Amino acid sequence: MALPETEQLTHMIASAGLARAVCTLGELGVADHIHSGTPQPVEKLARLTGAHEDSLYRMMRFTASYGVFRETGPRIFDHTRLSAVLRTDAEGSFRAATRMFHLMFPGWNGLHHAVQTGGSSFQNVFGKPLFEYIGEHPELAPLFDAGMTAFHGHETGAMLDAYDFSGIHTLADVGGGNGSMIAAVLQRYPQLKGILYDLGHVIGRAKTTIRTHGLESRCSVVEGNFFESVPEGADAYLMRHVIHDWTDEQCVRILSNCRKVVPPHGRILIVESSVSAGNEPSLGKDLDIIMLGFPGGKERTEAEYRVLFERSGFRLAKVTPTKSAVCVVEGTPA
Repeated sequence: MALPETEQLTHMIASAGLARAVCTLGELGVADHIHSGTPQPVEKLARLTGAHEDSLYRMMRFTASYGVFRETGPRIFDHTRLSAVLRTDAEGSFRAATRMFHLMFPGWNGLHHAVQTGGSSFQNVFGKPLFEYIGEHPELAPLFDAGMTAFHGHETGAMLDAYDFSGIHTLADVGGGNGSMIAAVLQRYPQLKGILYDLGHVIGRAKTTIRTHGLESRCSVVEGNFFESVPEGADAYLMRHVIHDWTDEQCVRILSNCRKVVPPHGRILIVESSVSAGNEPSLGKDLDIIMLGFPGGKERTEAEYRVLFERSGFRLAKVTPTKSAVCVVEGTPA
């Protein structure tokens, strides 16, 4: 008879299949063919998605045991609150995140390499760092943008509710991606001006976002590489989910470039997870393994942020929690 410990470990090993199954169902778009309260037979879902019927049933039965879909009758499935968010048209849809990881999933195959060497799992498998790979495959950029919004878009409102930006005149969003965050901040604070700073292959999408929101007169879009320099002209420099992509040495380089342009009364704002102590599970610890596997960075503790700031010419002023998994780590010139 199996020991309870071996059965629990078996569940953990099988959880790799759970992650892949959720991404596969998201890629297939199964959720789009079910309306809550109107269960659908697997036979129809397989026909609509081009899937093998019995294999699709087994995958849905498996994910339903974790709360993703619900079998309401023999081989008939309805939505749960989790599967409903996999619909393309759902508010805060998570489908793009599953599709992004469906494409990048082979990157997990290098995790053994990462833990042995400290290198990136993704780079070991794909031959290039994650962001360089995306830069060379522009067809992936819209999906990556949508995937990042699915993962982190809900954090923007939580950040704005928790942190007061009213004392800032000009906010620079360093590594601002498609511009969705800086646009939200500027809309919440009509007196605020903005600068979005990112690589050349990114800022085209950012300009579209700024233009769509009618913010061209209040937000400039600047091309550049934060490993080389950061633009002047702001009194606060914000980075959300940027620092966690990089090693400590790379972070010190980015932050040191920020320190060169932050005025004496200015501040640096890092919006990231703060990894908790102890053995309790947390989303920050989950994200940390993703960082180890894909960009090769890490989620950090408050103490680790403090050290990064000190090495870069800042001091940690305060940490503001939000209702989401992220907090706002504020630094001021030392």
